Amino acid sequence: MSILKTYARLYADSVEQSLPLLQQLTGSDEPDFRFTDGEVQLVGIGDFLLFAGPPEERAKHMHGSATVVVADLDDLTETLLAAGAVITEAATPAPTGRYLYARHAGGPEVEYVEWTPELVRRVVPR
Repeated sequence: MSILKTYARLYADSVEQSLPLLQQLTGSDEPDFRFTDGEVQLVGIGDFLLFAGPPEERAKHMHGSATVVVADLDDLTETLLAAGAVITEAATPAPTGRYLYARHAGGPEVEYVEWTPELVRRVVPR
């Protein structure tokens, strides 16, 4: 099991208001990815994952304390379960690949994502 990338999660009302500063801070002209989940826009840029939309819709994503991109979600699941973690949301397809949520022993809940091969090639440095 290997971690490819970890994101700091940011929550905001508007992508348009938040993205310019993130572009400046990361030196990236364009996000690595951008998609919508209901009324929430998700934008990955640099080491930030921005969740933007109405507060009540953003709140649905706030249970995760981090987003971690891994090479193999199935291998990770075995590792998590062996360590006493509880899968709180089973592996689910997403525009970037697939994800799951797990609550670690001790309490933190983390979103783990396995990206599509194309996204890994484009975003993860060699």
